[in-house]
Amino acid sequence: MDKRRLLSLCACLVSVPALAALQPGVTAPKFTAQASMAGKPFTFSLKDALAKGPVVVYFYPSAYTGGCDLQAHTFAETNEKFTAAGATIVGVSLDSIERLNDFSADPNFCAGKFPTASDADGRIARSYELQVHQGKPGQKDVRGAEIGHDFAERTTFIVARDGKIASTITGVAPDENVAQALKAVESLTAKAK
Repeated sequence: MDKRRLLSLCACLVSVPALAALQPGVTAPKFTAQASMAGKPFTFSLKDALAKGPVVVYFYPSAYTGGCDLQAHTFAETNEKFTAAGATIVGVSLDSIERLNDFSADPNFCAGKFPTASDADGRIARSYELQVHQGKPGQKDVRGAEIGHDFAERTTFIVARDGKIASTITGVAPDENVAQALKAVESLTAKAK
């Protein structure tokens, strides 16, 4: 697949709003997943992360694709603001842990600032009532590597410390998704004071 078609696919995935994503007030499904932080694999637990404060759980279609790269880079650039608000960020995609090891350490994207979790079978995405779109054989990422997995729709959930979803963000551009997530986290933190 040429670069133009890949960018078109990513643009379509950005513009498709979540039709049935879990909404505010609902208890977020707890999950444990193989994840990567700065290229090093570990086990991420939503339950453990919530013990420290709110968690930004952001689902994205695929590492090393246009919109997802922008979103990861924007989260990395604003990570200190999320940390100052007491929040943890975790990206979740259907990428393999091997792809995420590279992506999480890449200074142009996650830059080792937050973990990315592998939801290779789409079970976590589906538990959040997100649509999983079938990938096509031969699809390539911006590096020219075959993607080889399905895609979850781009949706971000702000999960409050009590485990309830405080905000669901979908249907906006990747960088706007991050801006709205930060605003939601800061609002949540302000209410807690």
